[in-house]
Amino acid sequence: MASTPYKPPGDPSDLTALKGHIPLLGLTGGIGSGKTTVSGLLGQFGAGIIDTDQIAHQITAPGGIAIPLIREQFGVDFIDSSGALKRGKMRSLVFEKPDARKVLEHITHPLIRQKTIEDAIGLANAGKPYLVFVIPLLIESGNWQGLLDHIAVVDCPEETQIERVIQRSKLTREEVAKILGAQASREERLSQANTILNNDGDLAKLNAEIEDLHQKMIGFKNNTFTSS
Repeated sequence: MASTPYKPPGDPSDLTALKGHIPLLGLTGGIGSGKTTVSGLLGQFGAGIIDTDQIAHQITAPGGIAIPLIREQFGVDFIDSSGALKRGKMRSLVFEKPDARKVLEHITHPLIRQKTIEDAIGLANAGKPYLVFVIPLLIESGNWQGLLDHIAVVDCPEETQIERVIQRSKLTREEVAKILGAQASREERLSQANTILNNDGDLAKLNAEIEDLHQKMIGFKNNTFTSS
């Protein structure tokens, strides 16, 4: 029997309409820790994946809904020839000027929240057994802990994070270190974790931990939630 569709809440930033209907997993970790790898495997197991970082990229890509507002607030110098946000230029600005960060967040955060709720409800209605919210700044935001049923942290040594980010991007070691400095510490993230996924290079071990997490969420669904 098909379940009753979830009704979007009046406030698009409010995800509590899903609370108690489907298990909600928060997945976080520092830059370069391997969140995308973990969420990809959970998706292969059947979970519904909502990646807030991907959404942020979508809304600031060519034709993205945040681009006109960014152009209006920051000027055409922050938009490249394709119509996308100049991420490096914006990154430098917000690190130097906290007020600029606040302006950018005022533009992007409501749009990210709106897309997050839309995607979450769509995946819940599609029959996914549980939802995974990939949130790089989950701990820092302080807005998610009361909503989520489980928090998983992808963890690895800081030097491993730095090396991975340097390899996959054009950022310098100093730039990566600055990003790490703006995020929660490793200890702060681990203190909030219900599950820790160790991504230190042993892929077989990581895969086993991801499968265990999947089974935990399936068990959570079966033991806690009832179908309507």
